[in-house]
Amino acid sequence: MLASLLSAQQKMYLSLDSARQYALEYNKNLSNAGLAVDEAGQKLRETIAQGLPQVDATIDYSNFFNSTASIGQMSFTFNPTSNLNVSVGQLIFSGSYFIGIQTAQLFKEVTETSLEKTELEIKAEVSQAYYLGLVSERSREIVKANLSNMKDILEKTRAMVRVGIAEDLDYDQLSVQENMLENSLKAAERQVELSLNMLRLQMGLDAEVDIILTDNLESIVTRSDFNASLLKPFDLNNHFDYQLLQLQTIISKKQVTMEKSTYLPTITGFYNYTEKIKKPELDFAPKHVVGFNVSIPIFGSGTKQARLNQAKINLKVTENQKELVSEQLLIQERQLRYNLKNAIEQYESQKANAEVAERVYQNIKLKYQQGIVSSLDLTTANNNYLQTENSFIASFLQLLNAYTEMEKFLSNL
Repeated sequence: MLASLLSAQQKMYLSLDSARQYALEYNKNLSNAGLAVDEAGQKLRETIAQGLPQVDATIDYSNFFNSTASIGQMSFTFNPTSNLNVSVGQLIFSGSYFIGIQTAQLFKEVTETSLEKTELEIKAEVSQAYYLGLVSERSREIVKANLSNMKDILEKTRAMVRVGIAEDLDYDQLSVQENMLENSLKAAERQVELSLNMLRLQMGLDAEVDIILTDNLESIVTRSDFNASLLKPFDLNNHFDYQLLQLQTIISKKQVTMEKSTYLPTITGFYNYTEKIKKPELDFAPKHVVGFNVSIPIFGSGTKQARLNQAKINLKVTENQKELVSEQLLIQERQLRYNLKNAIEQYESQKANAEVAERVYQNIKLKYQQGIVSSLDLTTANNNYLQTENSFIASFLQLLNAYTEMEKFLSNL
């Protein structure tokens, strides 16, 4: 489906959903987050492997240049020797090893949670870039239509001046308005390109790909359930920032346990096999040796205790940070709900204002053509209409952004 979006002319037709899906596939930050999960998985395997059997092989050769030695009445020559040694080691007990595995597993969970958080953030950023693109295009179309209408009025005014119905001043005033609209259109074109470049960046697209947005503001607003978002309860445990701090708290506890485990002994077992390739004249070494080592920490001049105290302090800091973030999230929830509610009210108010402003403008325009009002009245009405339309379009963007932030906060985007 994503491949079919690109045509031979490098045009991409994007709905909001397809833009999100494409970004999840090609966004560079998201790709790096996925690689971090893979790296954490390999780190876990490495940690586990350290406690599995370790096999080493060595081969040696020694030449003593026919040196001799005597033992009582006996005399013998040191012959060249060569040995093949195979050694197998196995960790039997280590507190740090088992805690290390648990910590590596937790770190992998952290990277997986971070990946989910990044996916949510990418969806939100793509959505907001898409909304900005739609708003910019809508603003451009309004200015373009208004400019076309003004050119038509200007032509009619020129004809009215010729027959003496209108004055040159009226034509000059409308010419100034036309020039202002020309400049506004150029600015709107630049804003459209800027917003689409932001969307390209979020989606991981090349700069030359031409993006065509297939959704429109009204359809997005229609299918967005703002009231449901306002009424949905907030579960602190579902927020990724809080989840990450919970995992970090558990990791800090494991660090305390790991420092305590350094007081415990470490036990390893081994098996050695030696194959005599070139044997000496006297050989008392056995081929097979089995044994174990026990390393017992006795005195470290307080180093272990200092590290344990540091781990306890870090645990306390993490717990304080978790409490602080939980308080901040609850306050943020209230603010986001207020923002969304306010955005809904602003949207409804600006929508009504835009309808009234358009009716007033059309009425003034008709009266001007009938010679009832002056060009100054028409210019004022036109400016009011454009300003109201811009405020209405801005309320679209404010509403959709507030809704996206709320859904993102609820992990429901």
